[in-house]
Amino acid sequence: MDKSDRIFVAGSGGMVGSAIVRCLYRNGFESILTPTSQELDLTDSAAVARFFTSEKPEFIFLAAAKVGGIRANDAYPADFIHINLSIQDNVIHSAYRNNAKKLLFLGSPCIYPKFAVQPMQESALMTGLLEPTSEPYAIAKIAGIRQCQAYNRQHGTHFITCMPTNLFGPNDNYNPIHSHVLPAMIRKIHEAKINNQTAFEIWGTGSPLREFLYVDDMADASLVLMQKYDETDFINVGGGQEVSVRELALIIQKTVGYEGEMIFDKSRPDGAPRKILDGSKMSAMGWTPRVGLEEGIRLTYANFLEGKIRK
Repeated sequence: MDKSDRIFVAGSGGMVGSAIVRCLYRNGFESILTPTSQELDLTDSAAVARFFTSEKPEFIFLAAAKVGGIRANDAYPADFIHINLSIQDNVIHSAYRNNAKKLLFLGSPCIYPKFAVQPMQESALMTGLLEPTSEPYAIAKIAGIRQCQAYNRQHGTHFITCMPTNLFGPNDNYNPIHSHVLPAMIRKIHEAKINNQTAFEIWGTGSPLREFLYVDDMADASLVLMQKYDETDFINVGGGQEVSVRELALIIQKTVGYEGEMIFDKSRPDGAPRKILDGSKMSAMGWTPRVGLEEGIRLTYANFLEGKIRK
């Protein structure tokens, strides 16, 4: 990409999209298109087509998605598959119709089978059953991967895909229903502290192992991929640091300064027992994350305190 190229960040108001925008500006890119969801409804195919026809973006970071944790995925499966399929199809098809130079589609680690061999390599895709609570969202993301590959094969497009691990950081969603585990814990433990509660509750057993990546590191990886990666096969972007849900809660408690008791609701689902990505392909490209888990949580909590709660 040249500094003057027209770059569209789909989902620029979200955690990942806003981090990509920060990264682009920090690296000197000048023409970044960042319409809000009020200005451009990405589920509206006609609106997306008009936007591409008028603005002619040359490079697209497709970070827009309806996302949520295990509770939201379990409660709204139809929304997760319908909205994400709509967004992806509209943006990918319009990028093709308007001769975009390159598109990067961001997926999710939930695309891998529930009991995939760990760390999960890209070749594990579609080798087993998905985790049931996130299956509709995962199917939408798998469809996005296959759609990019299909357009490349049939139309000669240059659409690449990556699978980030669990992301967190500034501008995250802290809604107790719709958020992922890390921001949900930040809010829950913060509120337990300010309300002088003696305990807080965690879904499941606390034993599942997860990997986390600070979102600004993901933004840096996205720029590396847009500039250097040219393969049709998707690529993992992992953080390389694994932690149990219980250990994660302890780190957040320490950061927040709260010493209450952890109570595990074992009647609630754990999700997949372990999820860590094999990030060796990204490492071979010379990229490694810079922000560790504890530092990232400290930065995220400081951002949470500044902005309070994004509903």
